[in-house]
Amino acid sequence: MLCGILFVLYTGIQWEWLPGELGFGSGMTCWRRLRDWNNAGVWQRLHEVLLDELRATERLDLSRAVIDSSHVRALKGGPKPDGARSTEVGRAPNTT
Repeated sequence: MLCGILFVLYTGIQWEWLPGELGFGSGMTCWRRLRDWNNAGVWQRLHEVLLDELRATERLDLSRAVIDSSHVRALKGGPKPDGARSTEVGRAPNTT
């Protein structure tokens, strides 16, 4: 199942198009396992175990780490935007 999940995620094919001859099982079964494992926290736990292993062997180099704000949860929805700011000096004329 894991190989089928990784194959679909890597190639981007649709779940139902997962070739049976590869021996990964049904695409829908792989999708259900991915959903169930995600809901059970398997991926988060796997991530934590891998980070612990890397830290224990001093193979985790955070000097090259980057935090992408699109992946950092904003508590209570974050601040409400006031609207998009223009980079121009003046406003563009209305064309409608």
